[in-house]
Amino acid sequence: MSWRLSQKSRRPAAGTWRTFQEYQRSKKRRALPVSFGVAITTSLGPDSQLSQLRVKPEAAVTAPPNTTDAASMPVTKCPRKSEPLWKGWDRKAQKNGLRHQVFAVNGDHYVGEWKGNLKHGKGTQVWKRSGAVYEGDWKFGKRDGYGVLSHPDPETGKLRRVYSGWWKGDKKSGYGIQFFGPKEYYEGEWCSNQRSGWGRMYYNNGDIYEGHWKNDKPDGEGMLRQKNGNRYEGGWERGMKNGHGRFFHLDHGQLFEGFWVDNVAKCGTMIDFGRDEAPEPTQFPIPKVEILDPDGVLKEAMDKLMKPEEEDD
Repeated sequence: MSWRLSQKSRRPAAGTWRTFQEYQRSKKRRALPVSFGVAITTSLGPDSQLSQLRVKPEAAVTAPPNTTDAASMPVTKCPRKSEPLWKGWDRKAQKNGLRHQVFAVNGDHYVGEWKGNLKHGKGTQVWKRSGAVYEGDWKFGKRDGYGVLSHPDPETGKLRRVYSGWWKGDKKSGYGIQFFGPKEYYEGEWCSNQRSGWGRMYYNNGDIYEGHWKNDKPDGEGMLRQKNGNRYEGGWERGMKNGHGRFFHLDHGQLFEGFWVDNVAKCGTMIDFGRDEAPEPTQFPIPKVEILDPDGVLKEAMDKLMKPEEEDD
């Protein structure tokens, strides 16, 4: 069989047959489908390595429509959120829990428990200027609960207990003991740093007062026992004997019962009381009263003394 080829292109003329090699070369020039729709076109000869590429139709993978290449998409990075430095410093500076020692600007220092940057719980406070030391309970920066307050002794310099008892809102409140000196102290109830309520006071001279207090002074019903054994039982006001009361002069064996105004007995009756057992009895006993109506005279005198008080009220 003879073949007629075109002299210019060496390709068969129209309507003629092509050789098998020409058919293979034309077939290789077509687009070869690959993954994701990428077409590779080659016009190399049959001896080239790329010309030996064969892609099976069933292995070809076509990307879905309207799919954007991941490599061409823009990449956005979210910056890492970082808090300001002062927040971390402030968090570390906050005092919570037990701290060994915290100094103030004026030199005072505190050792104990904290809560919310305030003294709260058990702790010890030392004041540099006065040298005072408080050991006890705290609540939100104030002395609250049971605690002991001490001051340095001016002579020896050693700490001397001044107050031992209950506190509320940085003030003495409740039951407590206040030491005013080596032999002078008060034990009883307090309110806002003042003796208020029932209490007992021991004085340096040996006297003892036991009764009610108000505004840091005896006020109400109370009893004063002196060192020599004499005692007063009756009313008090502003730290002085006022109202009805009885004074036992046990050293002389006498008893006075009457009405008092600012530590002065204004009217009343005096009788012998234990005169025979008294260490220093009077030379003569008290004579019998010869007034016809002694009770009426006494009542009239007391009414005159009480009228000014009623008018003032």
